[in-house]
Amino acid sequence: MNPEPQLPRAARIFVAFVPLLRANGFAVAPEQTTTFLAAIELLGPRDIEHVRQAALATLAPPPERRATFDRLFDLHFRGSEAIARDDEGEDDETVRLQEEGRGDEAPLLSDETNESGLAASRSEALVERHFRMTSTADALRRLAREAPRRLPRRRGHRRMRARRGSFADLRRTLRDSVRSDGEILRLRHMKRRQRPRKMLLLIDVSGSMKSRTEENMKLAHALLQAAPGVEVFTFGTRLTRITRPLRLKRREQAMNAAAHLVSDWDGGTRIGDALQAFLAVPRFGGYARGAAVVIVSDGLERGETDALRDAVAKLSRRAWRLSWLTPLATSPGFRPQTEALVAIERFVDDLVDGGSSASIVAHILALGRRRAA
Repeated sequence: MNPEPQLPRAARIFVAFVPLLRANGFAVAPEQTTTFLAAIELLGPRDIEHVRQAALATLAPPPERRATFDRLFDLHFRGSEAIARDDEGEDDETVRLQEEGRGDEAPLLSDETNESGLAASRSEALVERHFRMTSTADALRRLAREAPRRLPRRRGHRRMRARRGSFADLRRTLRDSVRSDGEILRLRHMKRRQRPRKMLLLIDVSGSMKSRTEENMKLAHALLQAAPGVEVFTFGTRLTRITRPLRLKRREQAMNAAAHLVSDWDGGTRIGDALQAFLAVPRFGGYARGAAVVIVSDGLERGETDALRDAVAKLSRRAWRLSWLTPLATSPGFRPQTEALVAIERFVDDLVDGGSSASIVAHILALGRRRAA
């Protein structure tokens, strides 16, 4: 019996790209894999972009998923090189909050930056974070299971048939009247369709929140996978949109991509400046309009309290509902004691516990019971 032929070592990296695509929801037939290898052999690629063009031509990703395809390609073939960024090469997904000449204290070294997670700082310390791939918590499983039917919804403009409704369905009513010689025996009704409401999740990744950062990121990934119309940002000394990497289906790949994209893990705290920067970018600010906005932060602000108060006031006017989840709210009768939380209390609809994944998930799922605007 002849032994099964071994795949050449040089071809293994190209073949391994196909299971990665399938794991993230791309349909790739075995014939396409063979054609992909043949295209690479035909091109004799001189750089990685030639391989990318061969992959696009033979594996044929849908146009609407091109961004995800490119992200997976970079992660597989280029690793951290593809997503490493310096201060000169930041894209429009990241807004730097630290400005020169503000008189802020010098950045702390990585081994001195809020190791306890109990202190807040304004200074910027850029680090790379690695996430541990632990088992999925019960709270995350509950979120994935219940989010599609329990998240907030809003009334759309289109209408649908209903037993009872605010609108008369004249077409069905007249069609039924033909069967009874033109006599209208029953008035048919219509109502507006329900559509998922937009959600915006803003996660504090500063040093004072480092004990919760990993679990909050996993929760954000689960929420984005379970529901459409979810946007996720992180803030510390920079504001970073991480919706794109968290769209990757496999959690470990999404976490690794986000870990490379965000550079201000466990650094300083500039909540007011972060929210001001968010509102200053029209594309970002539009995500909050009519959305259920959830901010996960302890509120240990080291910047100007006036800036935080003004930003939260503006955000509350745009949002359908604004929730602030803080680990400091350890009891149902919690009253804010820090200057920042006292300043923003009257502008938020909810100021509740954010110290565990279970409490955050419970609050997010309870938002669907709120009265629609």
